[in-house]
Amino acid sequence: MKLTDIISISGKSGLYKLINRTRMPFTAEDLESGRRMPLFARDNIVSLADISIYTEEGEKPLGEVFEEIKSKHPETIENESEVLGSSSNLRSFMEEVLPIYDKEKVHDSDIKKLIKWYNLLRKAGMETFVPKEDQDSSENKE
Repeated sequence: MKLTDIISISGKSGLYKLINRTRMPFTAEDLESGRRMPLFARDNIVSLADISIYTEEGEKPLGEVFEEIKSKHPETIENESEVLGSSSNLRSFMEEVLPIYDKEKVHDSDIKKLIKWYNLLRKAGMETFVPKEDQDSSENKE
C-alpha cells in the first residue's frame, strides 16, 4: 500500500484505498470497514500524497510528516483521545513531532485529521509513508 493509493473524500469521514483508476466510476475501499463504493466525477477526492503541512520553511509533504510521527510513535498514537481532547494538547503534540510547523496556518482541525489519519493508516498495516527512492533523493539534497 502506497500513500498515492490512499484518498480522502470531501464530505465523508475516514480514508479510502483506491482500487481501480481505469474506468469511471472509480472504486474505493474504506480502510476501516473494507466496504467498497463507487466514486464519480462529482466526488471531490484528494490523494494523501498531494497533501502538505505548512512549516516555517515552506511546506512538508504529508508522507514525511507521517515518518516524523512514526519516529516518535512507532505503532500508533496510544493516547489519541487525550491528545485530541484540547487545543494545548494538539499543539504540544505538533511541537513534539514537527517543531517547525507554521503555528498560524496549521489549525487544530488539521492536527486532529493528521493524528486520526496516522492511526488509521498504521492500523491498516502501512509500514512506510515515503517510497524508498523518494527518501534517497531527499537525503541527497541535504
